[in-house]
Amino acid sequence: MTNPVLEMKDKAEQAAEFVSGFASPHRLLILCLLSTGERSVGALVEETGIGQTSMSQHLAKLKKEGLVDFRRDHRTLNYFINDPAALEIMDILYNRFCKKD
Repeated sequence: MTNPVLEMKDKAEQAAEFVSGFASPHRLLILCLLSTGERSVGALVEETGIGQTSMSQHLAKLKKEGLVDFRRDHRTLNYFINDPAALEIMDILYNRFCKKD
């Protein structure tokens, strides 16, 4: 028989890893924008004011965490949220914190 507390511990560790991608105001801003639709890197830089290098680092972290992915359109990378759980969470966060009052 399995120990439910040990199972919860494993799930809690997975959840902590998952939410680490959300643990930055810059990444949350990026995710708020992506929750309304796909954006190119250039558009994200322009809309957020985050520098190109910093944006690349944030997008790499979000991609590594499995929260976003991209599609290539010639030389342009278009990012989108690809994790269903991230979309659910961002729907709540967007309605609570991102959308205009």
